[in-house]
Amino acid sequence: MSEEGVVPQPAKTLDCIGLYCPEPVYRTREEISSVPVGQILEVLADDPASESDITSWAKHAGQELLSVERRKDGFRFLIKRKK
Repeated sequence: MSEEGVVPQPAKTLDCIGLYCPEPVYRTREEISSVPVGQILEVLADDPASESDITSWAKHAGQELLSVERRKDGFRFLIKRKK
């Protein structure tokens, strides 16, 4: 059965609003280990650099970036822990 169209529920939310580079990516790297493998970490950030920083980190760290949502107050990232 396909799960397309189903919004994944994060296991944990990391609020990085008001933090600037390199803090959002640093905290994301630290926090991903507190989420079980296969679960999702939601990251909220308003630093313009966080979009490229977290996208790049996820790729290099072997984690799955499920989505990047641009919001009026910043970004919402959904990252699935792969390892």
